[in-house]
Amino acid sequence: MSFHMSMRRKIAIASWSAPREGNIYGKLTLDMTKVLKYIKYLRDSSGEKITITHIVGRAAALALAECPDLNGRIFLGKYYPHKTVDIAFLVSLEGGKDLAKFKVAQIDTKTTVEIARELRLGAERLRQGEDDEFEKPKALIKAMPTWIIRRVLWLSGFLAGSLGVSLDFLGLQKFPFGSCIITSVGMFGLDEGYAPPTPFARVPVYLTIPEIRKRPVVIDDQIVIRPMLDLTATIDHRFLDGHRGAMIATMMRKNLAEPWLMDNEKEPI
Repeated sequence: MSFHMSMRRKIAIASWSAPREGNIYGKLTLDMTKVLKYIKYLRDSSGEKITITHIVGRAAALALAECPDLNGRIFLGKYYPHKTVDIAFLVSLEGGKDLAKFKVAQIDTKTTVEIARELRLGAERLRQGEDDEFEKPKALIKAMPTWIIRRVLWLSGFLAGSLGVSLDFLGLQKFPFGSCIITSVGMFGLDEGYAPPTPFARVPVYLTIPEIRKRPVVIDDQIVIRPMLDLTATIDHRFLDGHRGAMIATMMRKNLAEPWLMDNEKEPI
């Protein structure tokens, strides 16, 4: 019985082995009441299908802009900051059978609506087979055994992700994943999950967005029902320690607690 292996599965098999680097894992439990209100406001005013993914992306962009510790890469044992804040979003293809990424460059300079529009157009190109960065290596990877893919991924990750070399023949731009990868698993009904670091991506931060669920919480000594989100992060320990991680978590919590302020919008009374 033959089995067709997707490019996503071949890359996963070729990428991961026993973990060797230390990582920090953290979770922020957040009240999404104001975020959901802001999402509705942006949808009504812009016509874009704003989601929690866009809001988290905007919050992460502002946090990375304020924290040069994480917005960079390690090359030959030395840390080098990136000149811009770029974040890659994972896009599900063919009903979840395959996975691709779309990078939003200079994301800290863009509003939530601009991020949503750019990501929507990028996802459409990916799903229509019009994204060269994703399409170019597909035939090559499909023809390779996984043991060769492992070496190709390491080399291309080193050249593009560490050195910042564009590999046009593979459809790879320099620093193809930026400094953060965001993936949404809420569509799969998951309440919580942690993304495994992808070795060839060479990014320090991975954010996973699960499903928003109503839960009982205590506010002013009263039990109330609120829409809650467990935002999780996987962070490369080489980039920062727990103290700096806590500072970034505080920034994220502040941004998501007052989402209107992220875009300099005024919350309606």
